[in-house]
Amino acid sequence: MRLEFAPLDGITKTVFRQVWRARFGGADRYFLPFISPTDQHIFTDKMRRELSAEPDELPALVPQIMTRRADDFLWAADVLAGMGFREVNLNLGCPSGTVTAKGKGSGLLLYPDELAAMLEEICRKSPLPVSVKTRLGYREPEEFPALLEIFNRCPVKSLIVHPRTRPEKYKGPIHTDAFALAAEQSRNPLCYNGEIRTPEDAAEIQARFPSLDALMIGRGAVADPALFRKLRGGPAATREELQDFTAQLYQRYQDFYGAVEPSSKTEAASQRMKEVWFYLIHLFDDRKRYGSQMRRSRGSREYLRWQAAILQELPLRDHSEGPLA
Repeated sequence: MRLEFAPLDGITKTVFRQVWRARFGGADRYFLPFISPTDQHIFTDKMRRELSAEPDELPALVPQIMTRRADDFLWAADVLAGMGFREVNLNLGCPSGTVTAKGKGSGLLLYPDELAAMLEEICRKSPLPVSVKTRLGYREPEEFPALLEIFNRCPVKSLIVHPRTRPEKYKGPIHTDAFALAAEQSRNPLCYNGEIRTPEDAAEIQARFPSLDALMIGRGAVADPALFRKLRGGPAATREELQDFTAQLYQRYQDFYGAVEPSSKTEAASQRMKEVWFYLIHLFDDRKRYGSQMRRSRGSREYLRWQAAILQELPLRDHSEGPLA
């Protein structure tokens, strides 16, 4: 079964992807955090920088577009095809209020007729194969049967379903009974996304839904960087690996954003690392001991102090534990 790394806005961008891939790896495909095309139909320098990739990475990378307009999607897909990408993904899953208020992300699920017309057009005209990442509905899981009918009208490369609604975001139980409808009736290859933290979790989903084409994991793989490796029968992360991984990742963030004086209280690199540690701390027992200090740390000096304390003093688990939202 194919294994895919889900996009996490603000985290799984170029720097994280390249350092994680070199150190742990194991994902067959890596979905990039969404880009939202501008009305002027330009990719900003920031967008292009985050879309940069080594030639050997390109076949496994899938950029994600978030828009409610077919012409914006098609313009972006054409540019991405010219950059060498081989597939493009439509984001119908983002639950952020600032996004959904514009009818984008999972907000577009509120307008099924508009969604159907848009999806038909982009599947017919896109220069790249289109996959879709969606939730069960905007308000209720009961919205999903009608949405599935819409998805079944278009030959998408993959239908990726996170079995929650927009208000649930990343909390609460997964609606596996609702997902079962997709497993039974989807005319497109189906990918499951949500709450896979261990090889046992993955095996349970595969056993219940044997027709699945792929599994997608995001937060669980940031919380446990060796998770994909473990799903392929490899070992759990060691303390030494995590020390090397976080050190290299921090250095690469400094190279990317620019280093500052250790005494500075504002540093982009340590801020990015704190976002990673929001998840990674769940791989350690007694995480509350230093977790709050890490969250409150400001600047390089404080960040490095609490990272060292976590890596040197807290017991390391073989899998992440606790809520990741």
